[in-house]
Amino acid sequence: MPKLTDTQVRNAKPTDKPYKLADGGSLHLYVSPAGGKLWRYRYEFGGKEKLLSLGTYPDLGLAAARSARKASRSGRQ
Repeated sequence: MPKLTDTQVRNAKPTDKPYKLADGGSLHLYVSPAGGKLWRYRYEFGGKEKLLSLGTYPDLGLAAARSARKASRSGRQ
């Protein structure tokens, strides 16, 4: 699984269209055209895809986002 580094997250620049930087384990950083960076976690529940927003970068760093993903995974089981 690809793993992001803090440098890659910090240097992610906005473009004309929103894009995602995958970290693995269905966690990704969503970068909006306005420059906002949001940690998101994709999962399935009841056969439907769901998207959980974990927090904004830099308020929620890379290690904290990984911990939040792990906590949300264990909370659903």
